[in-house]
Amino acid sequence: MPQTTPFAAKFTPNPYSGTRTHYKQVEECRLLYHNNNLVSGSLEALIQHLVPTVDYYPDRSYIFTFLLSSRLFLHPFELMSRVCYLCVEHHRVGDPQIDKKRIRDIAPRIVQLLTEWTETFPYDFRDERMMRSLKEMTHRLALGDELSRRAMQRLIQRLLRKMTILGQYEETIATPAATQEKPASQKAKQHVVRREECVLSVCDDPFVLAQQLTHIEMERLSYIGPEEFIQAFVQKRPSGSRKVSVKRRASNLEAYVEWFNRLSYLVATEICLPVKKKHRARVLEFFIDVARECFNIGNFNSMMAIITGMNMSPVARLKKTWSKVNTDKFEILEHQMDPSNNFYNYRTALRGATQRSSTAHTAREKVVHPSLVPMPHKFWELAKQVSEFLAWRQVICPFERNRTTLQYLISISIFTEDELQLASYESEGPENSVERDTRRSLRWSLAPETFCTVERKVSAQNWCIGNIF
Repeated sequence: MPQTTPFAAKFTPNPYSGTRTHYKQVEECRLLYHNNNLVSGSLEALIQHLVPTVDYYPDRSYIFTFLLSSRLFLHPFELMSRVCYLCVEHHRVGDPQIDKKRIRDIAPRIVQLLTEWTETFPYDFRDERMMRSLKEMTHRLALGDELSRRAMQRLIQRLLRKMTILGQYEETIATPAATQEKPASQKAKQHVVRREECVLSVCDDPFVLAQQLTHIEMERLSYIGPEEFIQAFVQKRPSGSRKVSVKRRASNLEAYVEWFNRLSYLVATEICLPVKKKHRARVLEFFIDVARECFNIGNFNSMMAIITGMNMSPVARLKKTWSKVNTDKFEILEHQMDPSNNFYNYRTALRGATQRSSTAHTAREKVVHPSLVPMPHKFWELAKQVSEFLAWRQVICPFERNRTTLQYLISISIFTEDELQLASYESEGPENSVERDTRRSLRWSLAPETFCTVERKVSAQNWCIGNIF
């Protein structure tokens, strides 16, 4: 049985290009083609085009594209019910012997289609109606073919194991979020915890830190379901557009975005903590080197998050600190992430990394981790890019884990936006009346114990960096 995850190489060029058009009749339902590429059709025709027969199996790129985009128009369980009916009931003639033979002949292709569905879109089967249809199909296939019955049982076992792992992961990422939703009266107490660590005391090698960031990125990527991109796509649709059936919260995609934000704030926190200018400059240079190593690895998302953290206002205003840093490397990195011309520089770098990955001889060369960019609004383009994402998601991180560094990156406390601003003003004083007023306001708005904690964190950070230098 072939691999079930679709790959971008399976997708043809833009089917909307060119002029040749013809129609294919499918039981009175019309399919529209451009240059021999299927681009549209009635929902019924597209569903029938998905269903295999003894002599026909749909193209894998079509399977992926339709399973991904069809949820905009009907629930997955409705599609599942329709597919199961067409696979089995539609071919019955009423003669038990003939029906049994027909089921035996079509069973391997049905198993193959359901395998692709369950392995690529396992979240769909959290719906009890989906699982019920799957089990009913197992029972029907068992009437005609014992081998197919066993294959379906193995399929369900793999699906249940995958769903268990996904559930455990979601519980893990949901725990930190729950602690952040405490009442405001309790938030101040959370800041009182004294921080006695700094990034350089845990890991002072930019390459190693970039490797650990790649571990985190790739782990979080591996749990994102392709259908979550459809959820994000739906949320960007203008109000008043057609009602769609996508309702599941894109929790893993959101967690991935939250990680990007956490890394940005972590970088800004580490830079703003030290009181001494030379210590801040050292941390700033360190993260510039980390970002460069991320770029070299192909971890573009971490690189973007680090650059974002260094461009935050509390860090950007530290002019005395920046004056002690050679900014040439930083400017090169910023050039790569220049948003002009639809991120042309970034896309060029990404294409180069993808080409390197496709011809790689070592696992380290296969790492390609793109930053999140706006998705196109055509279904075939959306499916192509999500398919590329699935291919990147399969790459196993080749670097050795450093558990101490990983734990630090994931769990160490970081400053809020207001705390960052206050720490910045305490590191390099206000330059004008507006900044002085802002600092005064921050001192009053933050709870006294919080402000004291900021000072304690700064002292602890100086102690850490002092031991390194």
